[in-house]
Amino acid sequence: MARPRHPVVHLELHTRDLEAACDFYARVCGWGTERVATGAGTYRALDPGDGLSGGVVECATPQAVWLPYAAVPDVHAATDRARALGAAVLLDPREGPAGWRSVVRAPAGGELAFWQAKA
Repeated sequence: MARPRHPVVHLELHTRDLEAACDFYARVCGWGTERVATGAGTYRALDPGDGLSGGVVECATPQAVWLPYAAVPDVHAATDRARALGAAVLLDPREGPAGWRSVVRAPAGGELAFWQAKA
């Protein structure tokens, strides 16, 4: 199988109950977490293994959801391409401390984040 053009590089769980989620995944999968200080709420770095980074964020989501992050060379172009293909843009490209991200919802459902690391 060919390597994907835009591989998943980060997997993030959005949940209302950070502690219970972290406890569950530690017990069932052995995934450890580490508290990360942020100015925007509670976040834990997650290590799902095999070089994939992860995180758990506590937020007011109505239902816990996993959000995969695909690495792209240009987050703006990827977001525009998704929009042109009928995706809803849930988060326009936004710069953070480590790079750029955006979030889209595919026409058939399912959310995907695009990630462009800082050079």
